[in-house]
Amino acid sequence: MSGSPSPSRLALAADLIRDAEHVCVFSGAGMSAESGIPTFRDALTGLWENYRPEDLATPEGWHRDPDLVWGWYRDRAANLRKVEPNAGHRALAELGRTKRRTGGRVSIVTQNVDDLHERAGSTVDAHLHGRILGPRCEFCTYRGDPELSLATTRPRCPDCTGSLRPDVVWFGEMLPEREWAAATATIESCSALLIVGTSGVVHPAAGLPLLAAERGIPIIEVNPEPSALTPLAALHLEAAAAEVLPAIS
Repeated sequence: MSGSPSPSRLALAADLIRDAEHVCVFSGAGMSAESGIPTFRDALTGLWENYRPEDLATPEGWHRDPDLVWGWYRDRAANLRKVEPNAGHRALAELGRTKRRTGGRVSIVTQNVDDLHERAGSTVDAHLHGRILGPRCEFCTYRGDPELSLATTRPRCPDCTGSLRPDVVWFGEMLPEREWAAATATIESCSALLIVGTSGVVHPAAGLPLLAAERGIPIIEVNPEPSALTPLAALHLEAAAAEVLPAIS
């Protein structure tokens, strides 16, 4: 890391965001980590340190031991309730309100499965990897109340009696078609793309910023370290989201 971005770089980023009628935010795990939410692999501690990702986040792991997988996600949902949106989340929500007052808008496409953007006051256009709160049936289209994600015993579907499962995308699963379509349409139509806290290595989501780059849409990246997406960015601000976003939005 080279330290905080210079005032001139912050001012340039602020100008790009101010002048853009439609700002799209593409957020990743680094943004939630600033609120105290561990990344997936960092969360494999304590009771879960002896389990592999394939035990807890694959369709095969679910079919092998659904109660184990349910317990893992229940713990993550419970831990989510203990944290709050950080200054970066709040700055994006305020930016959205400011844009709406002037006829513009802010869209959010996130790889995160938490609800911190929403709790800060933003509307999320696409949760690419699902939501940790609010389980869905493994067989039918039923989706349950977020409180069910905290149930100690794995709930059953009231419509077909199948098991409810976490509404997240596991390794080896396709991204939801509706979320993917919303994400691509949003990024292709924006005036500026703001990438926040993502490594850019999880595909196919990591390929989305290329859609903006191919259209000449200016890209600003906020990340303490360079990422796989840094070469696409017109401006890379090497700092945490909670530090930088209030200053540029």
